[in-house]
Amino acid sequence: MIQKAEFVVSNNNPSNCPKPDRAEVAFIGRSNVGKSSLINMLTGKKELAKTSQKPGKTQLINHFKIDDRWYLVDLPGYGFAKVNVKVKEGWENMITTYLTKRENLCGVFVLIDSRLEPQKIDLDFLLWCGTNGVPAAIVFTKADKQSKSKTHQNIQKFLKKMNEIFEEIPDYLITSSETGQGKDDLEEFILDLVKEYESREVI
Repeated sequence: MIQKAEFVVSNNNPSNCPKPDRAEVAFIGRSNVGKSSLINMLTGKKELAKTSQKPGKTQLINHFKIDDRWYLVDLPGYGFAKVNVKVKEGWENMITTYLTKRENLCGVFVLIDSRLEPQKIDLDFLLWCGTNGVPAAIVFTKADKQSKSKTHQNIQKFLKKMNEIFEEIPDYLITSSETGQGKDDLEEFILDLVKEYESREVI
């Protein structure tokens, strides 16, 4: 159970991120996938990450310190944000640099809207992660927004597409920020990554 969550810093340059002295996990997803709401649900702090109805609100790398032990990072969303091409390229370079160079990053959670059919942009991003050795897991969001059978159906379609790309499908979780579904599983998953990172650091 997360006891303490505090904002540390926002920046647009990965080299200005906090010193990589503890485990770090990052959340990323298409604009308006419910990333901020999920982070707030996970930490139990309603205002920790800024939520917005307007896609593309998160434009910086946002670091939060959790229980004085590990960092949770809120990354800019990809796709659909109404910004000019130059700004978009800057974001993409920033995210690419962060994901491939951040040495204490032990997990990236790619958020997928469970209400939608498989989207090429999400599949492409997961393929990019796999190709670049970025340790990704999938978090299906907004599971409360439709029937369980519809959620299951969409997730199975997505996993089928993943099967065509990957030899082994990444781990996945099903969540709802509204009902708290998946919170315990997600927290447990993250803590396992943190413990694994810490055990490597000791050696």
